[in-house]
Amino acid sequence: QVHLVESGGGSVQSGGSLRLSCVASGYTYCMAWFRQAPGKEREGVAVIDSDGRTSYADSVKGRFTISQDNAKKTLYLQMNSLKPEDTAMYYCAASPYNIGGLYRWRTVAYNSWGQGTQVTVSS
Repeated sequence: QVHLVESGGGSVQSGGSLRLSCVASGYTYCMAWFRQAPGKEREGVAVIDSDGRTSYADSVKGRFTISQDNAKKTLYLQMNSLKPEDTAMYYCAASPYNIGGLYRWRTVAYNSWGQGTQVTVSS
């Protein structure tokens, strides 16, 4: 497991932008952003592997961009055109393995999690 620390959450109005960051303490192969709204299950938002290949949930395609700086061991999530339904606690997750297919959207695929950062979007 690696230690993950997220930052960058906050409160914005609908249509605004935020950038989340997640710093890892060690090696990771596959990293992802998940989010969890009150009363809902944790859901995958975006995934990236060490080769830079990305995947997005349909609900955020075209608005969110996941990226990483391998030298800094930092994962980012640029969130644009935010909507009230994006309001949630956002979590960074990591795995030392290459996670393929639909399994990368499952929380059990990741063995390291950050503490979460709150994103609130008002209408």
